[in-house]
Amino acid sequence: MRAVLTWRDKAEQCIYDLAFKPDGTQLILAAGNRLLVYDTSDGTLLQPLKGHKDTVYCVAYAKDGKRFASGSADKSIIIWTSKLEGILKYTHNDSIQCVSYNPVTHQLASCSSSDFGLWSPEQKSVSKHKSSSKITCCSWTNDGQYLALGMANGIISIRNKNGEEKVKIERPGGSLSPIWSICWNPSSRWENIWMSRENEDAEDVIVNRYFQEIPSILKSTVYSSQGSEAEEEEQEEEDDSPRDGNSEEHNDILAVADWGQKLSFYQLSGKQIGKDRPLNFDPCCISYFTKGEYILVGGSDKQVSLFTKDGVRLETIGEQHSWVWTCRVKPDSNYVVVGCQDGTISFYQLIFSTVHGLYKDRYAYRDSMTDVIVQHLITEQKVRIKCRELVKKIAIYKNRLAIQLPEKILIYELYSDDSADMHYRVKEKIVKKFECNLLVVCADHIILCQEKRLQCLSFSGVKEREWQMESLIRYIKVIGGPAGREGLLVGLKNGQILKIFVDNLFAIVLLKQATAVRCLDMSASRNKLAVVDENDTCLVYDIHTKELLFQEPNANSVAWNTQCEDMLCFSGGGYLNIKASTFPVHQQKLQGFVVGYNGSKIFCLHVFSMSAVEVPQSAPMYQYLDRKMFKEAYQIACLGVTDADWRELAMEALEGLEFETAKKAFTRVQDLRYLELISSIEERKKRGETNNDLFLADVFSYQGKFHEAAKLYKRSGHENLALDMYTDLCMFEYAKDFLGSGDPKETKMLITKQADWARNINEPKAAVEMYISAGEHSKAIEISGNHGWVDMLIDIARKLDKAEREPLLMCASYFKKLDSPGYAAETYLKIGDLKSLVQLYVDTKRWDEAFALGEKHPEFKDDIYVPYAQWLAENDRFEEAQKAFHKAGRQGEAVRVLEQLANNAVVESRFNDAAYYYWMLSMQCLDMAQDPAQKDVMLDKFHHFQHLAELYHAYQTIHRYTEEPFSFDLPETLFNISKFLLHSLTKATPLGISKVKILFTLAKQSKALGAYKLARHAYDKLRGLHIPARIQKSIELGTLTIRSKPFHDSEELVPLCYRCSTNNPLLNNLGNVCINCRQPFIFSASSYEVLHLVEFYLEEGITDEEAVALIDLEAPRHKREGKWRETSSNNSQTLRLDETMDSIGEDDPFTAKLSFEQGSSEFVPVVVNRSVLRSMSRRDVLIKRWPPPLQWQYFRSLLPDASITMCPSCFQMFHSEDYELLVLQHACCPYCRRRIDDTGP
Repeated sequence: MRAVLTWRDKAEQCIYDLAFKPDGTQLILAAGNRLLVYDTSDGTLLQPLKGHKDTVYCVAYAKDGKRFASGSADKSIIIWTSKLEGILKYTHNDSIQCVSYNPVTHQLASCSSSDFGLWSPEQKSVSKHKSSSKITCCSWTNDGQYLALGMANGIISIRNKNGEEKVKIERPGGSLSPIWSICWNPSSRWENIWMSRENEDAEDVIVNRYFQEIPSILKSTVYSSQGSEAEEEEQEEEDDSPRDGNSEEHNDILAVADWGQKLSFYQLSGKQIGKDRPLNFDPCCISYFTKGEYILVGGSDKQVSLFTKDGVRLETIGEQHSWVWTCRVKPDSNYVVVGCQDGTISFYQLIFSTVHGLYKDRYAYRDSMTDVIVQHLITEQKVRIKCRELVKKIAIYKNRLAIQLPEKILIYELYSDDSADMHYRVKEKIVKKFECNLLVVCADHIILCQEKRLQCLSFSGVKEREWQMESLIRYIKVIGGPAGREGLLVGLKNGQILKIFVDNLFAIVLLKQATAVRCLDMSASRNKLAVVDENDTCLVYDIHTKELLFQEPNANSVAWNTQCEDMLCFSGGGYLNIKASTFPVHQQKLQGFVVGYNGSKIFCLHVFSMSAVEVPQSAPMYQYLDRKMFKEAYQIACLGVTDADWRELAMEALEGLEFETAKKAFTRVQDLRYLELISSIEERKKRGETNNDLFLADVFSYQGKFHEAAKLYKRSGHENLALDMYTDLCMFEYAKDFLGSGDPKETKMLITKQADWARNINEPKAAVEMYISAGEHSKAIEISGNHGWVDMLIDIARKLDKAEREPLLMCASYFKKLDSPGYAAETYLKIGDLKSLVQLYVDTKRWDEAFALGEKHPEFKDDIYVPYAQWLAENDRFEEAQKAFHKAGRQGEAVRVLEQLANNAVVESRFNDAAYYYWMLSMQCLDMAQDPAQKDVMLDKFHHFQHLAELYHAYQTIHRYTEEPFSFDLPETLFNISKFLLHSLTKATPLGISKVKILFTLAKQSKALGAYKLARHAYDKLRGLHIPARIQKSIELGTLTIRSKPFHDSEELVPLCYRCSTNNPLLNNLGNVCINCRQPFIFSASSYEVLHLVEFYLEEGITDEEAVALIDLEAPRHKREGKWRETSSNNSQTLRLDETMDSIGEDDPFTAKLSFEQGSSEFVPVVVNRSVLRSMSRRDVLIKRWPPPLQWQYFRSLLPDASITMCPSCFQMFHSEDYELLVLQHACCPYCRRRIDDTGP
């Protein structure tokens, strides 16, 4: 770094303070009782400002550039505009020591010996706050939230915008170390990572995938958590960069300089960062660079010192003749202004030189003056080495890195031999001060260049040898070699170029030219030497013959390609020049200096940054291609060209029949098509083919040069290949021209291919016509069908002969898809395919035509009726479906369909539907039981399904009562149904039926009707079952309240057996039979009351027909006086009993048959003979006329006046009034759903 004086001026009084206008164009100085305004560009005094009556101590400019303020010993503050006009003045009680503008709100802080004030343009008054000591300096944080005040008693007070103290920092020196200058780091993003050294053995490595930091002063090896080696600092080395864990405060770092001659750093919280740093002079001013990367400190040492942002001293900027009271950095620049005690104003430009080193793809450079960053130019990985001292020189070679610091040289090595490894560790330290122009590192040595002298030192610092040159050394480079015997390439100012081996005292003169050397490089094979001289000329020599091979102008640096002997590049005049062999130079724009050339990557240094530029080697490759030098062109292409260049190389080599090079090039671009072509040609060559015309024709056809390919095919006698090529490419006109008037078979083939092409390009109608003309009817039908062209299909079908079965079947299939069944039927009839015709009728639901065809051809009966039955079942026409299944002989399917429907109805809680479906299932099973082989099984199923139908029919009422909010059923009906279900469910409970709901209904209705004993029994039973939550409370309440009722049932509810006149208990352990005579009760299918019916059986030998005939006779009965009275009217005949019925048994033979043996546990049925049958009245007898194999069932009404109706279909019994009401409501039987207009049984 150098400090260049730009301008200097001298005022008459001491310069106590200065401030830059934010845009950097003006400089305001506090000199005596005046303000001096300078133009920063040339140091011109623009205007002196008068307004104060005493010495001006401080000045500050607002960040928006609209105003600035000055404070004086006259106790006043003056606000000035940017036009240098005073607009406001206010005072304090003591002299003003410092002023500072808030960078965000532009609030002004003015500090005096006893207080400080806060003023802003928005408020007229100044809010003042007392201070316990003299305030010497102040500074706002970047966000304008806090103001730091430095005091003469050594205390730093941090206040908020309202002046309230938030943090108080008490320095150890107290009043003996007054705070003289403070400043917050202005960086918007403080990037410095402070290293904590609370523990001397702490690891000092920060490593991540892309950026790593390694300490420079290391001693013994430890391992960090990332697996990279680090080393501890020497114990005597002082820690200069502590790290704080609170990363949130990195934006607010306060630098403090006191007259205890120390520099310190604090966080906003008041916590000190690291240790105090000794200055060895009294600091008067401290300020940051605009981005916060450096600090300026001036004071009693009569100079300005440059420090890093973490307090490491770097350089001196301009020594003065008196104390430095103030120094500032021009905004966003490297210019520094210094104000002194004697009134001297000095304006310097700081020039930061580039300190760097390069070896192949590793570039090391200085960063922040004290750090070294090693960058891998290929992978972009970086590692930072923190040296904490000024880095003076850098050298890098293979796995070695040398860094020269002011008092030592550090030599680093890589952890491993991996080319991508970026982890460095200290190998050696040479603790000695060296002065040199250039530094070079080798495997075991370092080389120091001092004007005309080269010194070779071992890593322990011992000088091994020295070379004295004839002239100044201008360029030096390590060109490789064994470890300890590396070669150096040295260029001198007198034009001499030498090669020196580090283990040899004697230098070898390679050549001598007339002009001074600026840059050197040697080719990979060390046969050629490239030199850039002071005239910007690039000269290339043959090292062995010393012959000048060629020279090129406008060069400032040169580099050979490390992977190709004949290629080099040089830069100059804003251009990059690439030269291959003796071909002309290829140019492209490039800013900077070329420092390396590896494959297709050129390493370029521009200003302070190194970058790897990917440069396609297209130009030199084409130069070789023009001369048909395919192998050499391939070598150049391997260095790096675009995919288009690779393809061009491949095509050129292919046309030149250089198949090996072409294969490699096509492999690069992954062109499998051309690789297959080359492979096939090579196979043919192995088989003995030598016709290069044929090979080249194949190449031309692949490249799209079809006419040239056709000519070559014809010349080589393979016209058929040309024809195939044209037809494959759909170039039919060219094919016809090439074919001329040839073979008709080939012409037909050509038409077919043309039709295929027309189809592919979405010209289907043209394709259909071509296919028909070529006799390809199937393809024509396929296109017509896919496009829905029914008319075209009809024409094709009618023109085809019936022997052409396949095309006709295709036509019929498309007619079906296109909803034209009539044409499909016509086509099937044409070819006589009756089975397909039947399937067509079935698919289109044209059942009448199907039935008619079935009558003529009975063999298709199953094909018609089975789908018909399935269709009926799907449409809820189950009776018709059963008949259809029956006709088709598929009774099993009918049963399965109904079973599934019944099961679904149960699952969906449609118990009425379930009862209906199970009744239909039972009747279906009864129909199937006529087959002797299935009789027993089917009868069992019949009785099972009948039982299920009765249960679900009854349970529907219970389910509706428990699930719906309102019930329309009478309590007696609910009571009877729940009691019927409870007595019927003696075994397993069917799916969907809930015993809880039955018992719950029974309990509630029993309680309501007075059957308290039965209700209590029901509640007791419920206690053992899982109760739904919604009725839990109701059941618990009922269980309690029923205890208050009598333990007996109402006699009105007790059922009567009409055979033996026995009153049966409500809870019958035998089920729905009489406990005395075991006669089964007959229940009404609506109210479930016990009907006054008694079932009787026919005496053996009496047939059903005879029994019906005997009953129909209705023999007259003998009248008894005073017993019976018979009256007749127009439409009725009435028999009324006027006295007691004691004599009924004697008068009615059936009554006599009702007797049975008392106390018997077996059921004794009522069996009647012919005489009893003759005595019965037809209206008193109900007959269930079951179809075979079941017997008919006979029932006698014992109360003829109470009319009972039996459904002729399901044989369920109802009170006549109930049945009529239900039929009116539903227009059908509520059980079997037989409609009232259906006259059949």
